[in-house]
This record gives sequence, C-alpha cells and structure tokens, in this order.
Amino acid sequence: MSKQRQFASVWDALEDTPQQAASMRARSELLMALQEWVKIKNKTQVEAAKILAVTQPRMSDLARGRIHLFSLDALMDMAMIAGLSPHITFTRPKSPNKRTPAEAQAS
Repeated sequence: MSKQRQFASVWDALEDTPQQAASMRARSELLMALQEWVKIKNKTQVEAAKILAVTQPRMSDLARGRIHLFSLDALMDMAMIAGLSPHITFTRPKSPNKRTPAEAQAS
C-alpha cells in the first residue's frame, strides 16, 4: 500500500510549482469574494460590469468561475473597486529547520 500525499490546498495538488499554487489560491479567493459581492448587492452582470469597469462578457466569465481568464492584478483591482479590502497574509514554515525555496536554491 502506497502512502498518499496530502495537500494543504487543491491548488497545491494541481499546479506545477508552489508559486503557481499560491497565485491560484489568491485568485480563487478573490474571484469567490467578487461572486459573493455581486450576489449580496443583487446586481445583474451588466450593472456589476459598469461598476467594476469591465464588460458584461467579463462578468459572465467571473460568474462562471473561469479563473484562468483573470490575472491576480485584475481581480485585485476589481475587488478594490467593489469596496472589498483584500489583503495578503504570510505564514512561516512550521519547522525551524525548513528552508524556503530561495534558500534551498542558493545553496
């Protein structure tokens, strides 16, 4: 019986690098927050698009969760326009002996 690998996030399992996984985690959180904003504000795609300075087809992409069509910058901009307060949280490795990818590459 092989030991199954566990991942902290689905993105860690799907993406090729930790950097890509981190970007996708941030993008997915922003996308879901924007979807929730549209729902709470009871806006149509046309209304939300006007507020967020994007096209209605772009809002359709957001509503359908087409995350691959959005950059982190674009989602951050939309969230700020919507009056959301996105922020970044950093966590340190649990093991004091664990090196960061940059430290490992430098040695």
